[in-house]
Amino acid sequence: MSNTAIKVENLSKIYRLGEIGTGTISRDMERWFKTKVLKQEDPFLKIGETNDRANKGMSDIVYSLQDINFEINQGDAVGIIGRNGAGKSTLLKILSRVTTPTTGKINIKGRVASLLEVGTGFHPELTGRENIYLNGAILGMRKREIDRKLDEIIDFSGVERYIDTPVKRYSSGMYVRLAFAVAAHLESEILIVDEVLAVGDAEFQKKCLGKMGEVSKGEGRTVLFVSHNMAAIDQLCRRSILLDSGTFRDMDDSNKIIRKYVSKNLNPKKRFYDNNPKDYNFYEVKIDNKKDQLIYNFDDNLTLQIKIKISNPIFGLTIGIAVKDEMKRKIFTSQYCLNEKDFENDILTKQMTIPANTLLSGRYYLDAACFIPNITTFSYLEDVIEYEIIDLESKVSMYSGSEIGSIFLDCKWE
Repeated sequence: MSNTAIKVENLSKIYRLGEIGTGTISRDMERWFKTKVLKQEDPFLKIGETNDRANKGMSDIVYSLQDINFEINQGDAVGIIGRNGAGKSTLLKILSRVTTPTTGKINIKGRVASLLEVGTGFHPELTGRENIYLNGAILGMRKREIDRKLDEIIDFSGVERYIDTPVKRYSSGMYVRLAFAVAAHLESEILIVDEVLAVGDAEFQKKCLGKMGEVSKGEGRTVLFVSHNMAAIDQLCRRSILLDSGTFRDMDDSNKIIRKYVSKNLNPKKRFYDNNPKDYNFYEVKIDNKKDQLIYNFDDNLTLQIKIKISNPIFGLTIGIAVKDEMKRKIFTSQYCLNEKDFENDILTKQMTIPANTLLSGRYYLDAACFIPNITTFSYLEDVIEYEIIDLESKVSMYSGSEIGSIFLDCKWE
């Protein structure tokens, strides 16, 4: 007997852009006549375009998902990774039967509990307690089964004081706490969680990830998890799926998929400079790494190699490197003032090392400057290098995506 929990074959979902209700009946009739009566290909699939949010297309029919194929076994925890608009939420909605696919088919073995957005499956006028029973009934559970889990659900959610208050009065954090507790504890074979967990605080996120790991590894239930927290994906999910603009790119070991996703969105910069007419200018700025990669671990030393052309000695000449975060805010700088020995060659080579365990997960940019402080700047290179730090294992990795800054300092505590 097959242990496949979810099988997706040739799955596509198309949407029509623009106002709802404009010519949809005629289009539906045309589709029905051509596909059902004439047994022809769906005419709207031919004019559908890839879901690229950044560019205006020629057609108002777009693929939210196109020709998706994969299998997930029972007990697997699988991450779904991709940029906003990649089709992650649409895929989860189809698997949760919130919406139907345009073409293709899905086979799901077992009951599905979903947490797709704040308040999924909750009736705002009912109390938290009543909504627990409502969700259980939707999953096909008997009242005595829910009774057995009730105290555990309330305790996990941490909203016991408000459990008999209508959920329309809950904050978004309380909503998601209770919704996750219900989805994780009621006896479904498959648990689907969208990035809604980002609403919760760091402590609750960690608690949820622990519970999902327990559900997957301990109880043998299947978990599908969407998140922009790569450390959470790597910790919870052995395998991950990469989606891009509605298309299936790859399914592999989570660490490999994370690196593939991150590297796709990096823009390698030109790192060689020459023939600048100024007296002092950069000849080369690069990360001195044998693999010539642009993705580094939290525990990697990051060594820059900097070469400068020098036409004649000058007192006070300084090299400066500024490190900027994803928002292009300078988070720290480092400077080196040249001495007499440095002027002995036409091209000066210097190395600067950013120590390991300093930069937290995220994208970083480097600026390089050659100048005399408070007098003049000879050369300034903006965003000369772009690279990414991935932290999947350190004690602070679970907080990536939270507001904890860009730099980790192991300060002395007494």
